[in-house]
Amino acid sequence: MRDLPQDTSASHPDVWTGHATNRVQWLLALVGAACVALGIQLAVDSAWTSGSAPLVMSVVGCILAGLLVLFGTLAFVSVALRVDQDSLEVRCGHIGVPRRRIPLSHVAGADFVAHVTPRHWGGWGYRWRPEKGTAVVVRQGEGLVLRLWDGHTFTVTVDDAEAAVRVIRERLRAITPDAAH
Repeated sequence: MRDLPQDTSASHPDVWTGHATNRVQWLLALVGAACVALGIQLAVDSAWTSGSAPLVMSVVGCILAGLLVLFGTLAFVSVALRVDQDSLEVRCGHIGVPRRRIPLSHVAGADFVAHVTPRHWGGWGYRWRPEKGTAVVVRQGEGLVLRLWDGHTFTVTVDDAEAAVRVIRERLRAITPDAAH
């Protein structure tokens, strides 16, 4: 983590938005779609003669595994970050779920991190590690770390994380210490 230069002359918009995308996860989504297609193919055109139970288990297994992989990866293909006057909101994927809203009154500070990797957090997605905190990691690269008043941290990989940190710090300066607890 590093400190950013304090540029108090720059005016920030009322709402700052940023995002990050991971195109590699589209390949995993294709694997999930292929599993669903295989399950449908088995259901429609099967020549199984050993009974219906193995066929049903295979069809249901392929379809459920495919849907799990498909929706699990599509949920973390992208992340959108929104910082307004009162809060920071993180939305994942195209439908915005999972979502987390953190009031700025719960934030003690924000730091820029130049290199966040899925390996640091145990993979892509919404992650929690007791020794590190919570993170939304959709790709390798820059991110921001929020230090919360309760001692926890929240990390997000987002493009132009330095600008997000500047906006958050400016907004935190406007919050009085009494209102922060």
